[in-house]
Amino acid sequence: MKHPIDGLEAFIQIAELGSFNKAGEKLHLTQTALTRRIQRLEAYLGLKLLDRTTRVVALSSVGRSFLPEAKRLVDEFERSFERLRLQSRDSMGDVTMASPPSLMFGRLPSILAEYARRFPANRVLILDRSSALAVEAVLLRQAEFGLHVRPAGHPDLHTEVLQSDPIVAYCRKDHPLAGRASVRWAELASFDLITLGGDSGHRTLMEAQLRQAGVDVRTRFVVEYFASAFCLTRAGLGVAILVAKEDNPLGGDLVQIPIVDPVIDRPLFLVRRQGETLTPAARALYDLIRRTFLRGRAAQGGD
Repeated sequence: MKHPIDGLEAFIQIAELGSFNKAGEKLHLTQTALTRRIQRLEAYLGLKLLDRTTRVVALSSVGRSFLPEAKRLVDEFERSFERLRLQSRDSMGDVTMASPPSLMFGRLPSILAEYARRFPANRVLILDRSSALAVEAVLLRQAEFGLHVRPAGHPDLHTEVLQSDPIVAYCRKDHPLAGRASVRWAELASFDLITLGGDSGHRTLMEAQLRQAGVDVRTRFVVEYFASAFCLTRAGLGVAILVAKEDNPLGGDLVQIPIVDPVIDRPLFLVRRQGETLTPAARALYDLIRRTFLRGRAAQGGD
């Protein structure tokens, strides 16, 4: 008898009602079944909890001292199960996800706002990581799932593509490129460029294309975060080569110019551990992210 919870409940009811008959009626048990529960509990403890005669039942001295503890144990057991029921029924709980900071300049904040509206009691912890470190956080169970922008290629991970976004040029509205419908990669050699470095997910794509177009990959400014690139662009320090966003972040004084010959897309992936069940709260957010991005891809005519 590893978990004598049924015996504890029987003991508490007998102690409070002072009768096997009344306790049996309340628990919907026969006298035999109720007696068997008490016997198993006493055998498990190796102690006598009840003194029973043909006419009365009373707590032993051990039973009297144990009764408050038994009530606490049953209450704690019920609270734990109630928490689990709420998690299952209402997707309640905390969620930890990993994501590159650049995704905060896209659709993700609106998705998180919708999640907060649906599940106001839940807390979301976002680990701002580069793509490689976001994947690592999922593998190390620091995050339940993650978003990243380079193929993980790990057998312990389940990965799916959410969407692909083109790499574009950002510049100020007063920049010579601002009125252009598009710009070729080779033409970028004429301008000071601002690019993402470090462990940026699209750095490899961008640098490979610059080399192919004969543009020096040793660009004027190299930063680690989208916010830094946008701030430098707003200051008029160059043209930022970044991923296209639905809206111009950090204000409307920047414009996007498609880069062509060729158009280069950067994929966005959703990743979780292979074969592991997400908590209800995490599953709700995971599914919301997935549905929103895939719905947007379908609206744009994607696969």
